[in-house]
Amino acid sequence: MGVQQADTSVALIFPGQGSHSQGMESDFRGEQLLDRALEVLGADPFERLGEGTRFQQPAVFCVSILDWQRRGRPDAVASSGHSLGEYAALVAAGALEFEAALCLVAERGAAMADAGEAEAGTMLAMLGGEAEAVRELAGELSLTIANDNAPGQLVLSGSLEAIGRAEAVAREQAGARPKPLDVSGAFHSPLMRPAAARLEAALDRVRFSEPRYPVLSCATAAPFVDPRRELAANLLRGVRWRETVLALREAGAEEFVEPGHGRALSGMVKRILPRQEARA
Repeated sequence: MGVQQADTSVALIFPGQGSHSQGMESDFRGEQLLDRALEVLGADPFERLGEGTRFQQPAVFCVSILDWQRRGRPDAVASSGHSLGEYAALVAAGALEFEAALCLVAERGAAMADAGEAEAGTMLAMLGGEAEAVRELAGELSLTIANDNAPGQLVLSGSLEAIGRAEAVAREQAGARPKPLDVSGAFHSPLMRPAAARLEAALDRVRFSEPRYPVLSCATAAPFVDPRRELAANLLRGVRWRETVLALREAGAEEFVEPGHGRALSGMVKRILPRQEARA
């Protein structure tokens, strides 16, 4: 997709699922955009965060856009998002309308939740250890590297059985501390194929525009070329967040701004670029 470079050194980074908590929307209650979002959704996802993916994803997306809007819609040299955050990044860059993105996110969350219920799976963070040893272990157990978040933080995804085996041998074989993640499925793995098919059908009905600046796919660490195809494929591909941050820096980003709830990505940026400050 063609782009217009902005006269700025800011990169916008939008959070993904997991960046939520009860009351996260309280400061935005009564705002027109939130009222419209609840009308489009036909339900209040903030009241059902405890039910998981199908409600957490639209909730995180809405707060990300509301916070971005409150900040005065800052321009950027480039932007990206951690998985779900890609949708907010595309909205901020003008490539996708808010309501269209909201409907996509709602369908995405529902499709991923349904896929997780149809074929049980989960995810396991591997903290510390040797990256190559973690990758070798994943290969031995037919697990996917779902996230390369930062130095010392890889996330595995796959069947319950295989993840259980990885957790049992993580310290011995990879020198890593295993941390099970509270998710409803094996995201960014082949177990999400039914969800990817559903999302692809929904994407076919959506119009994309030229972005004002590059929006990087976190699965390729490069600007989206065909977001309609890539967003569906990204449900099956690992999140290359470490590489994406490095690519944003290469694109000219000197400051990383994280709109939305939570500061997980800002913490990762500081680990990837130790001298870099990420502004919340």
